[in-house]
Amino acid sequence: MADFPENSPTGRQLQVETHGLDVIRDAERKGTPRTLFWPWFGANVSVLGLSYGAFALGFGISFWQALIAGATGIVFSFLLCGFVAVAGKRGSAPTMVLSRAAYGVRGNRLPAVLSWVLTVGWETVLCALATMATATVFGRLGLGGGTETKAVALVLVGALVVVVGVMGFDLIMRLQTVITVVTGVLTVVYIALVADDIHWATVSAVPSGSAQEFIGALVFMMTGFGLGWVNAAADYSRYLPRTSSGRGVIGWTAFGASVAPLLLLVFGLLLAGSSGRLGTAVAADPIGALTTILPTWFLIPFAAVAVLGLVGGAVLDIYSSGLALLAAGLRVPRHVAALADGVLMITGSVYIVFVADDFLGPFMGFLTTLGVPIAAWCGVMLADLALRRRDYDEADLFRTDGRYGDLPAQPLLLTLAATALGWGLVTNTTAGWLRWQGYLLGPFGLGGRTGAWAYANLGVLAALATGFLGTLLLAPARVRSQERDPGATAVRGTLDA
Repeated sequence: MADFPENSPTGRQLQVETHGLDVIRDAERKGTPRTLFWPWFGANVSVLGLSYGAFALGFGISFWQALIAGATGIVFSFLLCGFVAVAGKRGSAPTMVLSRAAYGVRGNRLPAVLSWVLTVGWETVLCALATMATATVFGRLGLGGGTETKAVALVLVGALVVVVGVMGFDLIMRLQTVITVVTGVLTVVYIALVADDIHWATVSAVPSGSAQEFIGALVFMMTGFGLGWVNAAADYSRYLPRTSSGRGVIGWTAFGASVAPLLLLVFGLLLAGSSGRLGTAVAADPIGALTTILPTWFLIPFAAVAVLGLVGGAVLDIYSSGLALLAAGLRVPRHVAALADGVLMITGSVYIVFVADDFLGPFMGFLTTLGVPIAAWCGVMLADLALRRRDYDEADLFRTDGRYGDLPAQPLLLTLAATALGWGLVTNTTAGWLRWQGYLLGPFGLGGRTGAWAYANLGVLAALATGFLGTLLLAPARVRSQERDPGATAVRGTLDA
């Protein structure tokens, strides 16, 4: 990591990170915005990005529609992460601590709990997929692939994720650099090996879908990529010096996170569009299905790239889930919270790997359902950040009697209202326990739960817009009051500071 100078984590002995919710001191801030490329690229270079091509085409749209929807959803959602990351260098605290400026110290426990559930869910999904991919590879090699193989793979993958998550920031940054290089090279090799399985005539013959199906695919890509990270976007930028360029933070975060998914999406669309059988198989085993078109000699390298890519995302999730759990009110050291989340991750992975019959249905239900309140929080957080002209008062982020308040009603009620609106405009028929959603599709004249708009996932966009516009309308006076204290540090602007 050449961007880190002599105080780089690579230059000192690894140890368990002691930072939890506390503010990073000036002496410990290091690097430049370019260093954000490594964790964000490493977390999103997973070959799971190939499977999103099949997911997108599953909405009933053409290659070009899926490409536009996917590219738009990926870039826009990771730009949201970039804007949230600016808060990290302005406050040098975890995302779910900085969120207290908008929600109050104890009021912020609601979004902190939501953030914790989302990150634990994501790390569980990634751990389970890594386990299933390993078992599939060993099965094709004739070396097992059954229950025992899955059990061993789950233990090894789970242990790696938990150890790195417990160790913290320095080890994560080192690991993500390795993952970036290894997975980047092996993914290129994978693409070269299966390029002959692409048949453009078949891909181009896939019929176009409706506008509603296009929007549904776009929103699904948003929730599957950037909206799954916004609640953790400042957890890594908080280590940057305050003088770092805000535009650089936004740009390197969005670029690092987007570049691999964009390339993988294109190739995934070409593969899935060339073979309907492959697209169907991806729904059951998103990573393992990709091995069916590989030569045997590359199966072990493929397992390496698949597992490392998924682990790269999981370690960022377990690190941030531990911080979110602390922000929700649990009073334990950060590494203990990360360890507890690791236990939950392994337990959930056991269910997905050994019990659940269907992956894609519950996965889509999970993304959409939690995507709504997280989108509402993101809208509130971004609008609150845009309204601020001064850095955060770090001490008051931890005081219930400080300038940010304790339990302000406005942001909490706005988030609940945006969530209620959003859940009323999404449906999840593939997950039976979520069939209550979509209750506003009929009253709003959108055709009800079986109409054309039922699968457009408009609720995610509605929640994001409601949270953002509602805060811009209702919060300016509150923010001005908070920043009236002459002790607050002025900044040059949201992007340039």
